Amino acid sequence: MSAPARVVLACGATGLALAVLNQMTAPSLEPPLERASVLASILAVLLLLVALLWQRVEPVAPERVALEGREGLRLSPDLEAALAEELGWGSTMLLTATPAAVVLLHWRGHTLLERGVLGSGDFLPGAICARSMASGKAISLVDLKLYPGRDEFSSLPAGLPAVVVQPLGTEGVLVLGGWSPRCFSRSDLVWVEGWARRLTGELARVSGAAPPAAEVSSTAAPGTG
Repeated sequence: MSAPARVVLACGATGLALAVLNQMTAPSLEPPLERASVLASILAVLLLLVALLWQRVEPVAPERVALEGREGLRLSPDLEAALAEELGWGSTMLLTATPAAVVLLHWRGHTLLERGVLGSGDFLPGAICARSMASGKAISLVDLKLYPGRDEFSSLPAGLPAVVVQPLGTEGVLVLGGWSPRCFSRSDLVWVEGWARRLTGELARVSGAAPPAAEVSSTAAPGTG
């Protein structure tokens, strides 16, 4: 509970206790005293409710997990300069502006980028990534340990709490790992979707293929998968 909420809670509890004490020690229960006691009690109870609601409005954020692995960058050496610059800029923004601990880009059977806390480096898309590419929608695994298909992401840093899989058309995925469970907000997913759209067209251009007709989408709510 935050300090302001504790102050409000203490004021409410103190006011309620004083109202009860005043009522019990009064020599006689006159109507004006009873009305004042009722009003004081109501105000004290309202302060208690405000403190409890304050705690619900401002929940304690989950603590970051200490991930195993070193921080670094793995970038495919045969990328053209413009694409390498785009991947460097976008991954930097995701790592600094969102709760992402690792950013991985897999396209046409090759991992072009892995940045942040590095894993073993042998990522292979599995059933979850395939479902995301087939549906064209992002899949957000808000607490990875609860999902039976989590072995698909075993090549990422051990103990990774949350994962977002954003499709790049039907030929690739952008995978983000978060520092804590349920750390990715709706605005984070929208940001990832926007960069994925840009990347899909750029990757298709570089590889000499036509851009996919279907737009990628992150309409799946966080926690679905």
